[in-house]
Amino acid sequence: MSYLPSDKRYQSMTYRRCGKSGIKLPAISLGLWHNFGGVDVMENCRKILYLAFDSGVTHFDLANNYGPPPGSAEETFGKILHQDFRSYRDEMIISSKAGYTMWDGPYGDWGSKKYLVSSLDQSLRRMKLDYVDIFYHHRPDPDTPLEETMGALDLIVRQGKALYAGISNYPADKAGEAIHLLKKLGTPCLIHQPKYSMFERWVEGGLLDVLEKEGVGCIPFSPLAQGLLTNKYLHGIPADSRAAKPTGFLKESEVTEERLKKIRQLNELAMNRGQSLAQMALSWILKDKRITSVLVGASRPGQLSDSLKCLDNQNFSEGELNKIEGILK
Repeated sequence: MSYLPSDKRYQSMTYRRCGKSGIKLPAISLGLWHNFGGVDVMENCRKILYLAFDSGVTHFDLANNYGPPPGSAEETFGKILHQDFRSYRDEMIISSKAGYTMWDGPYGDWGSKKYLVSSLDQSLRRMKLDYVDIFYHHRPDPDTPLEETMGALDLIVRQGKALYAGISNYPADKAGEAIHLLKKLGTPCLIHQPKYSMFERWVEGGLLDVLEKEGVGCIPFSPLAQGLLTNKYLHGIPADSRAAKPTGFLKESEVTEERLKKIRQLNELAMNRGQSLAQMALSWILKDKRITSVLVGASRPGQLSDSLKCLDNQNFSEGELNKIEGILK
């Protein structure tokens, strides 16, 4: 298949500098977590990637365990990249991660040098790439010394298998330690990927301050709280939702009546702003200048189109922010 991207692809997207680095990321990045593996149709995945790139989305975020099954998201992405995007590789930021279980035995999980190096080699084969732009340690390892894990990231960058190093899911204190270790090794930490949404706000308790002080970028994942911050749950739990699936990370027990009440109130406020609830939830995160980009997932092109419209209205009045805080409390 011959794909020619839009020649206007960089006109509507906003790009933000990632910490103190030379890299700029699109305000909206595409995460290929739970909608891009063996569970989806290749042609649908291709259409989502086309729309993203045509819209100025240059950053595509993966991990070794994305699918399901684990590894399948990278395989799908690699096939489409190889067939349709080879000529545009240098216009893309492609990231991957390792830190969760990928294979049996003592070397297929967590944060050892053995695991991280082996996992990235597998990821590069799946995606048919010589290097990724960003390689993250996916979660802190309570047993492996942080010096070993950060040393592995430094090694990987020096080997040319990744251009930049990042961390994900690290609390503020551990993030600070990791950032200082990487800086001492000569491979600065480019970016941190935490979970952050209107319903998940732990990053405001110190992490964002650490990242700002150290000049490290921030790219939140799950900004729509697994779909809760969309119009999908306004009337309860639909049969095709993540909460209704046994394989989903969102549990039915999390969709309480109290939370549904907040979702409906937030939706009303979004409508008054001329936005969908999802658009307002994304704009609310992007209002903080310490945020480099926000990761969105999409199971079909229409969802991505809706998310991208958040860029049309990123400003909040003091009254709107106070109302949001009142609802969330």
